[in-house]
Amino acid sequence: MTVHLHWFLPTGGDGRTLVDRHAYTDGGITRDRTVSGVRAPDVDYLIQIAKAAEQLGFEAVLTPTGTWCEDAWLTTVALAQHTERLKFLVAFRPGVISPVLAAQMASTYQRITRGRLLLNVVTGGDSAEQRRFGDHLDHDRRYARTGEFLSVVRGAWSGRPFDYEGEHFRIEGGLTALPPDPLPEIFFGGSSAAAGPVAAEHADVYLTWGEPPWQVKEKIDWIRSLAEERGRTVRFGIRLHTISRDSAREAWATADRLLADLDSETVAAAQQALGRSESVGQQRMLALHKGGSLGREQLEIAPNLWAGVGLVRGGAGTALVGSHAEVADRIEEYHDLGVEHFVLSGYPHLEEAYWFGEGVRPELAARGLLPTSLPSPLLGVPAVNGRPASAPGGAPLLVPGGR
Repeated sequence: MTVHLHWFLPTGGDGRTLVDRHAYTDGGITRDRTVSGVRAPDVDYLIQIAKAAEQLGFEAVLTPTGTWCEDAWLTTVALAQHTERLKFLVAFRPGVISPVLAAQMASTYQRITRGRLLLNVVTGGDSAEQRRFGDHLDHDRRYARTGEFLSVVRGAWSGRPFDYEGEHFRIEGGLTALPPDPLPEIFFGGSSAAAGPVAAEHADVYLTWGEPPWQVKEKIDWIRSLAEERGRTVRFGIRLHTISRDSAREAWATADRLLADLDSETVAAAQQALGRSESVGQQRMLALHKGGSLGREQLEIAPNLWAGVGLVRGGAGTALVGSHAEVADRIEEYHDLGVEHFVLSGYPHLEEAYWFGEGVRPELAARGLLPTSLPSPLLGVPAVNGRPASAPGGAPLLVPGGR
């Protein structure tokens, strides 16, 4: 089992700080906060990130879904026209779209991009966000509907008329006239009792946020057992941020700088808003730093695993921090537990892609953990045993930030 590396597209904006333009208030989130250094998610900037991810050897990029980011389907199909190999892990909510239409969209996407679509099914853990899109089901019923949704999608991809009658969907003759080839892999996450059976029944890859290794192992054992009961095999992935530098001291200095941008009022408002989430995964993230009550020196909750991101960011709230070798050590540790897919990100996403791609990826290649068919980290240069044979013309690769 090799390691599959993926990056992240910040379609809600990017920057050199954890505090973005979606500032938390007592009533939720507002876009009216001015934060210096924020980069708008315009298509030209996202193209830079997508091209960098492809050149650095990442297999795919995850694109989020929700109110505060650009539409994932439209954005990524545009970026596909500027890349050649990069796949797109498109996040979408099954509660706001017809399953047969989603099946058709995925099929069209595969033909337009020549098979570069992966699907990230996001059931949703925030009722306020769900109601914003017209979805009024409670938490557990949303997961039940997701299971039905994925049954219909798979049926519509069969190439034959498909009938389905459940609690949430009634389909007569559902059909995708030209099924996608290949079928997109389905990534799915959820930490609740309602989510587990859905993952076991439908997911190709079960995706967890970055918890300490012993907690990740518990999740893997849980989902693997549920899948075996259904005669299925599920692969596993993890979603993490990264701060990787030439030395551990440099990496932790960067983490300290990100913390220095956060004042107590911002952290308190964020924690209050995130605490209202129905997502069990979100509550597990908050528990890692005890709702923001841990001191800054206590935020390293496991070796090289830093919970500082989750002080103000919803969803994935931990980062691997350390030297390139240390970050590779932690990836290898998760890999030994059964984690195959690593969906990574950093602030800013363009620069951090280079830090990881040029620093950690060669470490992983030297350990024999990467597929040998992946492109070299240096702009398509032929690789020998996972390392670039030479740099183009002997010239250094220029990246933003002066590195």
